[in-house]
This record gives sequence, C-alpha cells and structure tokens, in this order.
Amino acid sequence: MTVLSNRAKSLKPSPTLAINAKAKSMQAQGIHVISFGAGEPDFDTPENIKQAAKKALDEGFTKYTPVGGIDELKDAIIKKFHRDSGLSYKRSEILVSCGGKHSFYNLAQAIFDQGDEVIIPAPYWVSYPPMVALANATPVIVETREKNDFKITPEELKKANTPKTKALIINSPSNPTGSAYTKKELEKIAEIGISKNFFVISDEIYEKIVYDGFQFTSIASLNDEIKKRTIIVHGVAKTYAMTGWRIGYTAGSEEIISAMNNIQSQSTSNPTSISQKASVEALIGPQDEVGRMVAAFGQRRNYIVDRLNKIPGVSCYKPVGAFYVFPNFSSYYGKSYQGKKIENSTHLADFFLDVARVAVVPGVEFGADPFERLSYATSMEDIKEGLNRIEEALKKLS
Repeated sequence: MTVLSNRAKSLKPSPTLAINAKAKSMQAQGIHVISFGAGEPDFDTPENIKQAAKKALDEGFTKYTPVGGIDELKDAIIKKFHRDSGLSYKRSEILVSCGGKHSFYNLAQAIFDQGDEVIIPAPYWVSYPPMVALANATPVIVETREKNDFKITPEELKKANTPKTKALIINSPSNPTGSAYTKKELEKIAEIGISKNFFVISDEIYEKIVYDGFQFTSIASLNDEIKKRTIIVHGVAKTYAMTGWRIGYTAGSEEIISAMNNIQSQSTSNPTSISQKASVEALIGPQDEVGRMVAAFGQRRNYIVDRLNKIPGVSCYKPVGAFYVFPNFSSYYGKSYQGKKIENSTHLADFFLDVARVAVVPGVEFGADPFERLSYATSMEDIKEGLNRIEEALKKLS
C-alpha cells in the first residue's frame, strides 16, 4: 500500500521557513548565524494591540467565533479598505482566516479547477505555485526582467493569456523584490483583465511598507468592472509586526467569499478569538508605530542596497516597498571554494551559511535563480555584520 498521496509527495517545505529553521538550529549549537531569511518584522507588536489581546483574555473572549471572523473585525477591515483605498465592501464580502497564506489557500481551493491556468509573474512569493497546483490548476510562470523593476508588462501579460486563464496574481509591493505597481501600470493590467475576463488576485499585505513617497494603489479601486474581478488578499502580520498572531483576510465577491467560508468551516474553522480582537485594534487604533517601523526599514534599505551595489559583480534593485532586497549574484556562479563549485543560487546560499554563517534564501525558490533574497527586517548591527561576512566570503571564491 502506498503511504503518501501524490499530492503530498509533490510538495516540498517552504524554503523560507526551512532556511530560518536551519539557521536557528545552528544558533542553538552556539554558532553565531546572522539570518536574512525571515520574512517578518523584528519589532515587537505595538503595545496598544497587545493590550487589546489582554483585555480579550480578561473578559473571557476565548471561545469559538463565527467561522469567517467576528463582525467587529469585519467592520474594522471594511473601514480600513474605505479609509486607505476608497473601497466599499459588505460583511458578506469579507473573510477572516488564519493568516494571509491561509487566505490564499482558501481562495485557490474555491475558484480553481483542473484545466485552469493561473498567471504568476516571477520572481513570485514561494507559495503561489504550490497552492495553485494543490487546487489542480496550472501555474503559468512569466519571467519578469530586472530592467522593468521585476514587473509584468502588458505585452507579457497578453502573451501569457489563453482561453484557459482563470486569474493573474499580483503581489504589490512584492516579496521578494520589493517592487510595486504604479496606478498607471495597474490601469493597463486592469484593461486586459476586463477585456479577457479573468480574475486578478491582489496580494496587498505589504501595502503600508513603502518608501520615498510611493503611493500604493489597489487595482480594485480603479473602477467597478475590475473590482468585480479582483480578490484582495491581505493581513495584519507585516504592517503591525503580528506574524505569530495568524490573522489574514480576503475581500471579494459574496459568491467567492461564501465558498471560501465553507472551505474554512471544514478545515480550520474560526481564526483565534484573541487575535481577532487584537486585529480590530491594529486596524482602527493609532497608526503611529507603523510609521516608525517603516522609517526604520527605510534606513536599513538605503544602507543594504548601497552596500550590495558596491560589492564587485553584484547588482541590487532598490525596492520601493516591503523589507527585502533581491540582489543578483550570478557573476559568482562557476567559481569554487575548496574544490566545490558554485553553480546556482542554492549552492551560493549554502556557501554563505556554511562559510560566512549568514542565512539567505536562494532565488530559485522564487523562480529567479540569478538572485538571493535578503530580508532587512533585522537590526542595523546584524545587517552591517552580515554584509561584512558576505563580502569576505565572496573573496574566497576563485
């Protein structure tokens, strides 16, 4: 008897979580590893949010809630969308899930079937293709170019579109590149989405983490026609340093949200009650801490981009959002260390971890092998030391 399903055998663990686990294992052995792997803010959750959770505990708010989230949180999400993007939703068009990843998984299960194609620009967040595949749909990977700031062009989108295209996934600002689409760029994508009648899945979880005055635009806000075809995936994790609280949310048509709610009812049921109360405070409470965190990220971004671009043979796009850089290290491919040849991003990431004691995530996991992803959601001290180690390690390659 075969023990595992083909589905299980086809999957590998999330590489970002695997890298982070390996780095922590080395640290537990007393090895000083500097990790650029984790995709989470290093700041503590703001105090007002923690106090809201404590209040919920004290008041005994520890029971089951409705599957798709409490009305109070749905109302806070509705208020957030209207405040930030001028979007109007009803409670029946909002679903609260156990993190942004869970939101996307529910969505994929609700709208994709065998024979559907889903356009995914690369570099992409590592979990998009597997979750599309788990829904028996086909990921259609479109390689974007660094000279276009890693964004899909209208021409590339038209070429990738077929009668089987069910959806396009947009992650703006992007993990792993930090690029983001302007309103004008989104308008062109929306025109194609409307004319070809496919869905746009808009992952907006890094919406608030933008720099240099960049104006975030939700594609759903452009007009009613594209809003009908857009499903927004969002969450509190990145903006409010709440990664462990596990609250994500989706906004879309009532039909899709209802189907997602049914799927969630047969899997996780409701998100954590206490986390929901904390998320209400996050979304409608004071936002001052967000600005302070983003300002700190901006300083780190400026430093890490400048340092990386000064390393011989390395080029690094300057992100406009999120907290990642995606430098091109491919000029070092083909070189060796102690007889071991570096042939790709995985080899180089292993080299950095073993020799420099620095954890990065190989670009191949994001669909772009010439690159490595470094998160600068860590202290400036660690960033400086980590880059020193990377520079010294690269000098050892010949």
